[in-house]
Amino acid sequence: MRAREIMTSPAITVKQEVPVRGAAALMVSHGFTALPVVDDDKRLIGIVTEADLLRNGYGDEAGASRVGDVMTTPAVGMDGDAQVPVMARAMVDDHVRCFPIVDGSQVVGVVTRRDLVRALARTDTTVCAEVQRVLDLYGGGRKWTVVVQDGEATIGAENTDEETRNVLTALAGSIHGVLRVRVLTGGK
Repeated sequence: MRAREIMTSPAITVKQEVPVRGAAALMVSHGFTALPVVDDDKRLIGIVTEADLLRNGYGDEAGASRVGDVMTTPAVGMDGDAQVPVMARAMVDDHVRCFPIVDGSQVVGVVTRRDLVRALARTDTTVCAEVQRVLDLYGGGRKWTVVVQDGEATIGAENTDEETRNVLTALAGSIHGVLRVRVLTGGK
């Protein structure tokens, strides 16, 4: 599973000129813990987190006045093709709560810890049913069998050519909750 499959898109972003209180209100209203900070061309230049707001927004009586004064920069973005396990490890190892997802340098989405946990929480039974439904639609009926265990989809596809096996792998791999795909043909 890849970042683009679980990201929130379009991303809600702020510019560095936005007042700190405005960013705080935006976070609260959407239930976010961080917001990517972008320039006029929607390129990622930083990130503002709850911790940034708390640490810097109350620095003195007036507090910091704008996002650019409190944001963390540079911010680390991930490509839409980033694998979920890679993002999960980076979030844990680097103590990051979310990653902006970028296309080049433009922010196109956001993946949070909650998004990763939501993807993990899907049961194998739910994932299996969805994979089977997609393959049945593709094949015009039940031509292949599917078993999903611990996120690995195993497709029974006897007498299937290589091109069809590639399509089955791509279709199954596109389903949220599928981490790996195996296509079994004959005795393999």
